Amino acid sequence: MRIALLEDDPAQAVFAIEALTTVGYICRQFLRGRELVHELRRQTYDLLMLDWMPDMSGDELLRWVRQGLHAHVPVIFVTDRGYEYEVASILDAGADDYIVKPVPAVVLVARVVSVLRRAYPTSPANGRTTFGEYEFDSRVKQVWKSGVHIPLTQREFALALLLFQNLGRPLSREHILEVVWSQRAEVLSRTMDTHISWLRTKLELRQKNGYCLAPVYGYGYRLEQTSDASAAREIELAQPARETNVRHIDQGRSRRDTVCASA
Repeated sequence: MRIALLEDDPAQAVFAIEALTTVGYICRQFLRGRELVHELRRQTYDLLMLDWMPDMSGDELLRWVRQGLHAHVPVIFVTDRGYEYEVASILDAGADDYIVKPVPAVVLVARVVSVLRRAYPTSPANGRTTFGEYEFDSRVKQVWKSGVHIPLTQREFALALLLFQNLGRPLSREHILEVVWSQRAEVLSRTMDTHISWLRTKLELRQKNGYCLAPVYGYGYRLEQTSDASAAREIELAQPARETNVRHIDQGRSRRDTVCASA
């Protein structure tokens, strides 16, 4: 999971980052609210941990997050402001939790885990997660479609599971790199594109089957499930054979004009 931490206190930032990375989260620090806003227009994160900043008030920043992002992202306020009216106003504005500093590391991690558990599907105790006709087993890194095993490499499995866990949500290339390739450095674009192409073929993620795995222009990739496979087929037949998936992300508001490739 990728976490964006808005914190300008060096000691508090080190404390939070150490606590979160120790349990396996990827954490990036931002010093100013507008710096984070700029980043969120280009990258995806699974959780935002916010504080009031000199350049943006807490409610102003939260309002932008809720109105400006293309998908709902869980938000935890971690701040030394503990007045009741401040807590109430931030929670009413859409925050998922509110933590008053100082807070023990074990409590901070527990609150983060709790919010993420509510926001994203997790594998049950037996390691199996089902998305429609697809079943993923995280213990053995295998996937089945309608009961038929589909051989995937470990990296293909990780990429497929990430996409299904974020069904309908655009994922930036950097997000995919960090989660699947475990690195932030640039992987050759064609490497990621090739893996996406393999998954599209192996898992039959085509419009006629009710799925659309397509690039988000200048951003990354998104897996969507169409409301009806037959309706998707009608759309597919009505469109040119070769079309382009386009997405413009402008001033934090996404305008979508997505068309999936034909099967």
